[in-house]
Amino acid sequence: MKISRSSSFYFLVFIVSSVFTLSFVSEYVLGQRPPARYHTALQSSGVQLVTANETMAEPNRVSIRINGGVRVIKANGVPGHQVGQFPNRGNPHSIEAQNYKFEVPAEPQFSGGKIGVGLRNFGIAVNGVPFDPSAAEWFKGWRGSEWRYEALSGAVRLGVDENYAHVQPTGAYHYHGLPWGLLNRLNVSKSLHSPLIGWAADGFPMYALYGYANGKNAAGGIKQMKSSYRVKSGNRPGGLTAPEGSYDGTFIPDYKFVGGSGQLDECNGAQVTTPEFPNGTYAYFLTENWPVIPRCFNGAPDDSFALRGPGRPGGGGRPGRPPGGRPGFGPPPGGRFGPPPERR
Repeated sequence: MKISRSSSFYFLVFIVSSVFTLSFVSEYVLGQRPPARYHTALQSSGVQLVTANETMAEPNRVSIRINGGVRVIKANGVPGHQVGQFPNRGNPHSIEAQNYKFEVPAEPQFSGGKIGVGLRNFGIAVNGVPFDPSAAEWFKGWRGSEWRYEALSGAVRLGVDENYAHVQPTGAYHYHGLPWGLLNRLNVSKSLHSPLIGWAADGFPMYALYGYANGKNAAGGIKQMKSSYRVKSGNRPGGLTAPEGSYDGTFIPDYKFVGGSGQLDECNGAQVTTPEFPNGTYAYFLTENWPVIPRCFNGAPDDSFALRGPGRPGGGGRPGRPPGGRPGFGPPPGGRFGPPPERR
């Protein structure tokens, strides 16, 4: 029996539609997760930042202690620096104090496994605010598709403030990029090695922007640490399940890892010496270019960083894929996500 070309096309459409219908039923009708919002934006002109000139009445509370080989971080998630106005046009939620308890190994082990961030926070800042690089926004709302919007591309309005942060439905304030309010309070400077800014979920330290030029000590000077991700050239595949348009950083798969183009590996980390670790350590760096916040781990992330439900910390999340973990899946946009513009 001959099957016409048009019949084959409609059969393909039926199969694709059935897959997404089953996904919708299993994830939303059965109550596992709320449906993702529907978006069709293909290109972006950049993120619009909300001025961070609001002072919170609630004080910052955080404690970081080592107990039996485990580093325990307890915090209320209030940043201790000025924030944007929330709610705002892109974010309808108000900041509320949280009751965080995160645990990481005090002596983490490097595995080189490149475990994707998935449904978890990447880490926790020294002020007790989580680093959560991903946004729950997909092309045409197809949750689980590789065509996930980059949070800092600006293609989807998220109401991000000048700390590249906004608020989850739970009231949790969290960073999607360089937390300038915190970095300024820590006196981050291009003439000095970055101070410790946080701990990743696998226990390795986090720094921002600047490290030793020779990787060992200040004698060799200071350099800005650069990501090895770049925006792909050419156009996206288009078709039934993928967006069209040129690669520009709107979607996470718009990026690819180019080994040797920067100082950092696929997880935005490196083996380095730092003021806190004079004998050397593996460490992650926040960078000015994508991915800004790392998107994978080279150690074993603790379950306390997993997200339950819509933006709720804690519990056991599903492991994600590392950047580049499947064809076309790469890190965030190649644009700069540096300091917000000066206020006049």
